[in-house]
Amino acid sequence: MSGLGKGITAASTGRLLANAGFSVTAVKIDPYLNVDAGTMNPYQHGEVYVLKDGAEVDLDLGNYERFLGTDMTADHNVTTGKAYKHVIEKERSGDYLGDTVQIIPHITDDIKRRIREAAEGTDVCLVEVGGTVGDIEGMPFLEAIRQFVHETPDEDLLLAHVTLVPYSKNGEQKTKPTQHSVKELRSIGLQPDILVGRSAEELDPDTKEKIALFCDVPTEAVFSNPDVPDIYHVPLTIEAEGLDRYVIDRLDLAGEAPPRTERTERWRELVTRETDEQVEIALVGKYALEDAYISIHEALKHAGLDRGVDVNVNWVDADRMDDAHERRLREADGVVVPGGFGSRGAGGKIEAIRYAREHEVPFLGLCLGFQLGVVEFARDVLGLAGAHSAEIDSATPHPVIGLLPEQADEEDLGGTMRLGAHETEIDPDSLASAIYGGTSCTERHRHRYEVAPEYIADLEAAGLRFSGRSGRRMEILELPTHPYFLGTQFHPEFRSRPDRASPPFVGLLDAALEHEHRNRDRDIGSDSERDTDANGDRSTSTPTGPTEPTGTAEPTESL
Repeated sequence: MSGLGKGITAASTGRLLANAGFSVTAVKIDPYLNVDAGTMNPYQHGEVYVLKDGAEVDLDLGNYERFLGTDMTADHNVTTGKAYKHVIEKERSGDYLGDTVQIIPHITDDIKRRIREAAEGTDVCLVEVGGTVGDIEGMPFLEAIRQFVHETPDEDLLLAHVTLVPYSKNGEQKTKPTQHSVKELRSIGLQPDILVGRSAEELDPDTKEKIALFCDVPTEAVFSNPDVPDIYHVPLTIEAEGLDRYVIDRLDLAGEAPPRTERTERWRELVTRETDEQVEIALVGKYALEDAYISIHEALKHAGLDRGVDVNVNWVDADRMDDAHERRLREADGVVVPGGFGSRGAGGKIEAIRYAREHEVPFLGLCLGFQLGVVEFARDVLGLAGAHSAEIDSATPHPVIGLLPEQADEEDLGGTMRLGAHETEIDPDSLASAIYGGTSCTERHRHRYEVAPEYIADLEAAGLRFSGRSGRRMEILELPTHPYFLGTQFHPEFRSRPDRASPPFVGLLDAALEHEHRNRDRDIGSDSERDTDANGDRSTSTPTGPTEPTGTAEPTESL
């Protein structure tokens, strides 16, 4: 079913195959009519992930890039809308020579073509069919897979089914959902070769036997995929289960290239690295859903792996920041304001940015966070009352953030923003240059608005530095008088990997650690002073912690 963990299961299997030396790619099939994910609300499908070629895709493509360590393209995401649009355009141009255009064979042929083209040149292609077995929108894709099975030699294709194994109230693992979903698959001509049971705990041996018996697969083809503390531990779990070895044997990969099946411990060492310290990061946004900001969470996690630090991300609701920002942010060692669109939560994000600037809390603003950093500085430092982004307030007297010129006549919302990888030139002797280790970077973009050119000189004269530019466009801002105040028009989180942490996030974490150390030293000093009387004698009273601020604000909600 949807949201069960098919993507992480597939990506983890791919990670193990890549560890074994094979080239691996992936295709994500989304059975919705949208051509891409660009116009969908993050509450429905999580964040919109941007690929290097500018494709706006499902967040599962982000998991594949992070696990496989490779860059995907638009060809690796297939949607119903994309397939139907292509076939209908061909029909309108007369390509079918009078044929009656139908789901079978025209739509299914287009789906198979897309998969084959995406898989070309690699040893293994993982194809994830999203959605739920039996739902009407997924049927053309399951039919295309059925045809693939018919057309492909047994040793070249495996069908894996990820299924829910829930617990009854008496603690028994129930196999009926698995039996019924497999029955549904078999009714349309698909017999799974592998079954992966998603459950809170490992599958009992009796449960595996029962699933194998009633679903007509070997017992050794039934694997556990239990809950783990971190998604990067899933490859370790399924490796212990032997799923990767089973795939290699069934696809006869070991026989073709025996030396390439040697394992590496690098992934295990990376994701199980012990952490010595902890920092608190406040993520200020408007979506109370972790998947809406999943790449930011992962980028912070990657920076933590790089620095051996446990990163605790606390959700701060930008909609409720007007009266509560100080209480919600007071324990943060760093503040991240993510990208987004629209006016909701903008006021709270601006307040969070002001708090971080005035209290010297390390700050990282991404896309809209970068733009609102400009707005806050224009208002509170430059003194431009009412300054805002023209996207949020079209009547602002000071539109310090304006529409990109090439967007002025754009009518379609889908796929028309400034998207994908673009190079940024970085000033030497800047914070940005120090964290990137050079004078240029290439990062992914997704925006329609930019810093208005007519305000740049005044903003810089007041102390804001634009240290990164792409032609006439401002890409990076920083505040030289602040310990770490950085904003990027691009989204560095999209290129972060477990073994290649994003430089802006590593820089934020380094600054957050220093902030945490300063606060800890100050608290220790305060405790020491409270324990000493006016004559220098040690007090016998018990030390107390910092006084809680008063107010009506609610405590930070942790994700």
